Amino acid sequence: MDNAISESDRLAYLDALGITPWRSRAGENDPEPEEVAELAAEVIGDESPITDWAVLQQAVAACTRCDLHKSRTQTVFGVGNSNADLLVVGEAPGAEEDRRGEPFVGKAGQLLDEMLRAIGLERKVVYIANILKCRPPGNRDPQESEAASCRRYLDAQISMLQPKVILAVGRIAAQQLLGNSLPLGRMRGQRLELASAGIPVIVTYHPAYLLRTPEDKRKAWQDLCATRALLTDLTA
Repeated sequence: MDNAISESDRLAYLDALGITPWRSRAGENDPEPEEVAELAAEVIGDESPITDWAVLQQAVAACTRCDLHKSRTQTVFGVGNSNADLLVVGEAPGAEEDRRGEPFVGKAGQLLDEMLRAIGLERKVVYIANILKCRPPGNRDPQESEAASCRRYLDAQISMLQPKVILAVGRIAAQQLLGNSLPLGRMRGQRLELASAGIPVIVTYHPAYLLRTPEDKRKAWQDLCATRALLTDLTA
């Protein structure tokens, strides 16, 4: 029996999983699966630059660079438009994200979707990722060593996306992304920049925090308006 999966079926499965298949902006063909697996194996254990979405996704799925791989159900790579102007970065997957393999699902994800729609953006036109690709046990904060082990994957996503703006949601995401220890209140409302790539970063509250503290939604709205204005300015 022929068990080969057709390209159309593969794309349908990826779509059902919420995964955007990689397509080169220049129109080159995707690498063969065997080549992807070989390249992914090479980059997991060293610091080779990762410049291919398919290789990066497989490298993340097979990663054992920190102990979080022992307790994960699956990795949470990221989701959205690989040509997005806006990259949303959170801290780490939770229990539902770990189960489904997609960032920002559940009530916090629904609120994030509403926040994006409020500034005229749909989830499918942005890209959403986390500092960590695996769920920390008990949803604890990421450890420095875990964030350091995972950072090359996020950096590779940023390098390939080349977003115009990054929206960091939550204190931990902002601190890890920017390499500082400032409280969220000190980072909000500032024109910050990802030094390694020269990309402007706007910091706002995590949707999970806003569900617990709805009185701060007004401040989050200010951050979202600043994001929309900056995107408009940079894409004009």
